[in-house]
Amino acid sequence: MARKREYITAHVLADALNLSVETIWRYTREKKIPFVELGGKQYRYSLADVIGALERPAARENTVEYERVPGPKLTYQDYLKLPEEPGCRYEILEGVLVKDPSPAVIHQRVLFRLARILEGYFRVHHPEGELFIAPVDVTLTETTVIQPDLFFVSGNQQEMVKDTHIDGPPAMVIEIISPSTGSRDRVQKMSVYKKAGVQHYWLVNPEEKTMECFALRGGDYYLAAAGLDQELIEHPHYPNLAIDLAALWPGCRDVFDGETLKKSTAP
Repeated sequence: MARKREYITAHVLADALNLSVETIWRYTREKKIPFVELGGKQYRYSLADVIGALERPAARENTVEYERVPGPKLTYQDYLKLPEEPGCRYEILEGVLVKDPSPAVIHQRVLFRLARILEGYFRVHHPEGELFIAPVDVTLTETTVIQPDLFFVSGNQQEMVKDTHIDGPPAMVIEIISPSTGSRDRVQKMSVYKKAGVQHYWLVNPEEKTMECFALRGGDYYLAAAGLDQELIEHPHYPNLAIDLAALWPGCRDVFDGETLKKSTAP
């Protein structure tokens, strides 16, 4: 008699395969792996069937830790001397200069919608803290200067807030993934934020319509919450915070609809 298949969630599958949940969702959408649809954009997977579909090595995601490119390390003082260039923004990751194009329109729309939701939540539940939106310089070390898309400095971190920059690791950092920054956000910056002790690191991908919320535990990040499309994310470390992802994506529900505000700011 054939053995009955056991089906698991995307999060369990991601942990078993050492992949990101975002990758599992992308493979699902592209039908690169077998799945069972339960309805309402809920999916389940057979680990054995998925492993069979991913036997090609090229399908696996590169999970190698970020390593700094050898050469002279740039510092915050070097960063301050960089000339302004329209259409570009600079960061320094462990002494290495990174230059990116300015964010696209969809990036900024999602960024401001999420900022409005979190501002409403923090204003009620953590009024002593402060939410910042890029561009604001954050110096994690003398050789690491970053401009996170969105970050929160808690009430007991206020001494880090200087006139010109934030000097130290914020309690929460959120990066909105662009096509040109996806690998860096997921590998390089995750490594940098982990070393600096950033307690919460969130990744939001407007193209894939996904959000992943990582939390620091035992010196490493684990996935505390995640969702895609129009799912509701309830973060275990932030009581009463519920983010309706439909409120983030352009073309979906407006960020200020009554239900979203009620879920995000209820005491």
